Amino acid sequence: MKGYSIEELTIGQTETFTKTVTESDVYGFAGITGDFNPAHVDEASASQTQFGHRIAHGMLSVGFISAILGTKLPGPGSIYMGQEVKFLKPVYFGDTVTAKVTVKEIIAEKNRVILETTCSNQKDELLISGTATIYIPAK
Repeated sequence: MKGYSIEELTIGQTETFTKTVTESDVYGFAGITGDFNPAHVDEASASQTQFGHRIAHGMLSVGFISAILGTKLPGPGSIYMGQEVKFLKPVYFGDTVTAKVTVKEIIAEKNRVILETTCSNQKDELLISGTATIYIPAK
C-alpha cells in the first residue's frame, strides 16, 4: 500500500470505497463506540421514528471516507486534520454505500490537501457531503 506525496496529487483525482451495511456492522459499531441509541439497535423503537426502521450510525459511513483517506487517497502517511460533514439521508440496513473522495484544493506550501467527501447509496442518493483537510508529507 503506497500513499501519495503532495507532489503526486492532482485536482479532481478521485477514489471510492463501497460496502453493504449489515446488521452485524451496526451492532459492532455500537459495541466499539458505546452508542446503543435505539434508532440503531431497537427495531420497535426505531419504527416510531421519522425513518420507520433502524438506521446505521452516521459516523459508520464517515468511517468509509476515513478508509479511503488512510489506504487509497492520499493513503498511508497522511494525517486526518479535520472533517466537515452534513448528514442528508439515513443509511438503512442492507444499503450499499459508496464513499467518494475527490481532491478539491492542494496547499503545497503547507503540505495540506482539501478533499470533497461524499457517500451515496445504491439508488445514487446523496447521503453525506462534506470536506476533509489532510496533512500529507512531502517526498
